[in-house]
Amino acid sequence: MPWRGRFRILARRDLRRVFGATVVSNLGSGIVSVAFAFAVLDLTHSATDLGIVLACRTVAQVSGLLLGGVVADRTSRRRVMMGADLTRLAGQALIGILLVRHQATLVELAASQVILGAAGAFFQPAAAGLLPAVAGDQLQEANALRGIASAASSVIGPLLGALVVVAVGPAWGLLADSLSYGLSALWLRRLTRGVGDAPMPAEGRQTMLSDLRGGFREVTSRTWVWSLILAFAVGNALGGTWDLFGPLATRHWYGGAPTFALLSVLWSAGSLLGGIALLRFKPRRPLLVGTLLCAPFVVPSLMVALRLPVLVIAPFELLAGIGPIAFNTLWWTALQQNVSPEVISRVISYDFAGSYLFIPLGMALAGPLISAIGLAPAMLAYNLAGFVVMMSVLAVRDVRGLRAQPAGADIVSA
Repeated sequence: MPWRGRFRILARRDLRRVFGATVVSNLGSGIVSVAFAFAVLDLTHSATDLGIVLACRTVAQVSGLLLGGVVADRTSRRRVMMGADLTRLAGQALIGILLVRHQATLVELAASQVILGAAGAFFQPAAAGLLPAVAGDQLQEANALRGIASAASSVIGPLLGALVVVAVGPAWGLLADSLSYGLSALWLRRLTRGVGDAPMPAEGRQTMLSDLRGGFREVTSRTWVWSLILAFAVGNALGGTWDLFGPLATRHWYGGAPTFALLSVLWSAGSLLGGIALLRFKPRRPLLVGTLLCAPFVVPSLMVALRLPVLVIAPFELLAGIGPIAFNTLWWTALQQNVSPEVISRVISYDFAGSYLFIPLGMALAGPLISAIGLAPAMLAYNLAGFVVMMSVLAVRDVRGLRAQPAGADIVSA
């Protein structure tokens, strides 16, 4: 299929604007993924400190996600996203200025991550609920496009992040990230009036606690939803710690930021390929296929732990990037096809909360474990256990058997 045909979904004006917001925001995130880790390591030289600071962001995000889902279902999702962007702009700009002036402390770095995480807790459920409103009956294509935007930005972002760290220091990476949030808010402001407004009629609203319980009932009524969220909770705590292990391992064994950035770019390039494939590839059993495609996820981390040459690791890093974007695209599409728009942000908030729930614990325990048994054994233990947990969901019949809905089909009831 010609490239123009693959991306014909961008003919939708509001989707183009959401796409633009995603690109600039993820470009900044790609820069800061390198810059922030090395800012902490330059300040304290401590793996435990880095783990704790990164855990602060996740704790704040998990703590606010369920509230964020309720708010997104009750009010304008576009405005929630813009407010979150402007909050993150202020937080990142402030800590970047403190770092430039050499006045930042570890407590202030941790506080900046709390702000970032709390704002993200409102942004993510709102974004998941907004996408069907701008995608129409092309949900999988829109979810794939969202992943492509993230991956394409992440290819450039880590490279820029490494250049910034080497050339002028990590503080400037945080300032660039703050600018990206401002640009994202401007893109979202240009959406057509009314798009992303509250899908829940005012007369049908109950208390926020009742709304929260309603979202929980939607989750527990579907075996494939709650079983995957449970697997995410444990699997991500074990296998989702690359932000901690990656900078440490590349710093010790592979020369630091440039190698970490290279591996991040290869991962993102694999994600880009996976996202492009999902513009056309529509498996009949999306969750089964998505889970199987995640099998190579841990291979590059295991190879890094074994200190194999970068040239050997590189093709596996590219391959490993395909699975997560494929799974996320198929998973989000399944949720949006099977859950009512009036409650989708709340269901997504339970998904995100479960996915992030134990990551702070995984991060916090990784530092002491590294001190006790060494970096390489800790990486091997975490990643192998994470692989076992994620593949275990294939034992659930509803995960294996869920079928994709045809375009334009009505929402399937639980």
